[in-house]
This record gives sequence, C-alpha cells and structure tokens, in this order.
Amino acid sequence: MNKERRDRLGDAAIDVLAQSGSRGLTHRAVDAAAAVPLGTTKNYFPTRDALLRASTERIIELYKAIPRTAPADRPGLASLLRTLLEHARGPGRSRVLALLELQREATRTLWLAAPLDAFAAGDFAYFEHAQRSAGLPVTPQRAATVTLALHAALPHLVAEGPATQAAAGLDDLDSFVNSLLDTVYGAT
Repeated sequence: MNKERRDRLGDAAIDVLAQSGSRGLTHRAVDAAAAVPLGTTKNYFPTRDALLRASTERIIELYKAIPRTAPADRPGLASLLRTLLEHARGPGRSRVLALLELQREATRTLWLAAPLDAFAAGDFAYFEHAQRSAGLPVTPQRAATVTLALHAALPHLVAEGPATQAAAGLDDLDSFVNSLLDTVYGAT
C-alpha cells in the first residue's frame, strides 16, 4: 500500500487522539482529519485495533526521527533534555498527547502494552546512554531517575497548567533540567 498515504492517515490519527482521546479515534474521524474520502482509513486499517497499531507505530517512527546526538558533556546533556522538553511543549505536543492516550488505552487493550513497553524501554536505554556520554557517574538507578522525571514532566507540559508547571519548576526548563541533574548527580 501507499506509504505516503499510510503516513498521512497515521498523522491524522495522532491528531485525532490528541484532540479527542482514544474513544474519539474512529475511521470517520481520521478520514475527516486527513481530508480523504470516507472509507479510506478503513481500507488501510480495517479494524480499530489496526488503527491503534498504526497510530502507535507512527508515533514511534516520528519520535525516532527527532535528531539526537550523544552529548559530550553535562551542559550538552542539559541542552538536549531542555530541547526535548521544549519539543513536547511545542511542535511535539500533539504526539505527546496521543502517546499519553495510547498508554491509557493500553490499560484496556492489553496487546497495545507490548509495543509501548518496548518503546519506553528504548527511551530508558537512550537516556542512560546520553548520561554516560556526558561523562556523568551513571548507575542504572540514576539514569532511571532522570528518565522517569522527564516522563513525569510530559503530562504537565502538555496540560499547560501554569500553577502546576510553576510548582514543578517546569515554567523554567533550564532550571528544571539543571536542578534535576544536580539532584541526581550532585551540583557542578
């Protein structure tokens, strides 16, 4: 099948998930969001499970396409982490919202947990590698603490609640990232 059309439908499904949640993810809603004739999405993804799978695969594909280089030092790591959080707050917001919806859906649609689990495990491995590349005294627990803090920040960044962001320190991402690294690895 046409990869360009599949990607377009996957992107539209991500938008639907972000705007309407997993319960709003229907073939008709994706057709409308992609501006394609009715029935197009059903031709590519005949079942709701196929549509959920395609949405998950597309989010993972887009996430992996974000350019990331291994930081050479702690300031480089801080810059990388801040940039990723800014991306979640800005151009990646709909993908983060869709990913959060898919994670919720995985509690009810058990097969969906496996690809999301593999994706998250890869994220933990990547961030451990990034911390190690920056020359930090990495342990699995330290690396996991940083990664969990980043993951925990995502819902608050996309919810855009100013009081919560201020309480968590997310209103100043530079300070948040540097404080996180100071807490886990000690101040420089």
